Amino acid sequence: MTRKNWGLLGHTWAVDLLRSQVQKENIEHSYLLTGAPGIGRTTLALRFTQVLNCENPPQPGEACLTCSNCIQIENKQFSDLLIVQSENEGAPLKIESIREAIHWLTLAPYQGKYRVAVFRRFHEANDQSKNALLKTLEEPSRRALLFLVADTPDQLLSTITSRCEILRLRTPTVEDLQEYLQHNGSDLEEAELLAHISAGRPGYAISLKNSPDFLKQRETWLNDLVKLLPANRVKRFAYAEKLSKTRPPRKKGREMEEEDENEGMLELTNIPRQVLEIWGSFWRDVMIAASGSKVSLVNIDKTRTIQALGRQLGFSQAKKIVMDIEQSIERMDRFVNIRLLLEVLFLKLPVVPGLGK
Repeated sequence: MTRKNWGLLGHTWAVDLLRSQVQKENIEHSYLLTGAPGIGRTTLALRFTQVLNCENPPQPGEACLTCSNCIQIENKQFSDLLIVQSENEGAPLKIESIREAIHWLTLAPYQGKYRVAVFRRFHEANDQSKNALLKTLEEPSRRALLFLVADTPDQLLSTITSRCEILRLRTPTVEDLQEYLQHNGSDLEEAELLAHISAGRPGYAISLKNSPDFLKQRETWLNDLVKLLPANRVKRFAYAEKLSKTRPPRKKGREMEEEDENEGMLELTNIPRQVLEIWGSFWRDVMIAASGSKVSLVNIDKTRTIQALGRQLGFSQAKKIVMDIEQSIERMDRFVNIRLLLEVLFLKLPVVPGLGK
C-alpha cells in the first residue's frame, strides 16, 4: 500500500530481504516464489525487476515507479523482461518456450541493467522442460535473473529447488485484504465479498473487481449447482452435456487488440474446469459449516444455503464431495471425454430435496 513495501499487500519480509540484497550488492540470480495463485508472486518479481532496472532510484533497493523503465516493466512491455507461461492454466509449459527463454537470457541487456525471465506456473512444466533449465540455473549469465513461480516447492525437482533461493509467500488475512480494497476504491459490501471470494488473495480479488461479467457468471454457476441438487439423473446428465459443450467466447477485431490492456481481468477459458473450481470452493464452505468451525466462509453471499447443506449433509459427506470434485479437476487435464467425467461426478452429488425452488 505504500512505497515502503513496494506497493504490495503483505510479504514485507520478502521485500525486506530483496531490498537488503540490492543494498549489499549480493543478489541471487535464481529465485523460486511459491504460494497460492493470486497472492502477488508475479507482482513481487515485477517490483524487484523495477528496483534493479530503475533509471532514477530514490535510494538503493527502491524504484521511482515513474521513469520509462519502471512504467514499461509495470505494463510488461520492457525489452529486458520475458514472461514465460503455458498457453492456458493446466496446460503443459512447452519445452520450446523454455529453450527460447534460455537463449534470450544469454544475450546482453538491451535497455536495462538486467535481463529478467519470469516463469509463471512453472510446476506445469514437464520433467523434460524443467531439466532443460538446469544448466542456466547452475551457470546463469552475469546480468540475467530468473524467477520461477509455483504453488509449492514440492511440485518441482529437488535439482531445481536446490539452485534457487526459495521465497514462500503467505496469503494475507481476509480482513487486511478487505481494508486494502476499501483503500483502493471499493465500498464496504464489494470489498467484503471480493476479499472472501478470493480467500485473501490480492491478485485474484483485483481481477474479480475488474471482471463484473465473471462475477455474474460465478453467480449463475452457483445457482445452477443449487438447482442441480434436487434434480433427477436426466436433468443432471443434460447439464453435464451442456457444460461439456460450452466454449469460451471467441475474440475478434478490437477485442484481440485490447487483450494486453485487459490482462487484469478474469476470462472464460476452460469453462468446465472453472465451474468445478467454484463449486469446489462452495463445498469446502459446506464442510466448514458442517464442522462448526469459526473459519470464515469464502462464498459469503451463499451463507444461508451453505449452512443449510452443512446441517443436512454433515461433515463427512461434504468432505467426500470436495474430494470428488478435486479428483475430477485433476483428471480433467488428461481425460478426453469431459462429458462422461462430469456425468460420473454429478451422479455422486447428493440428492437434496427442497433446494433450487
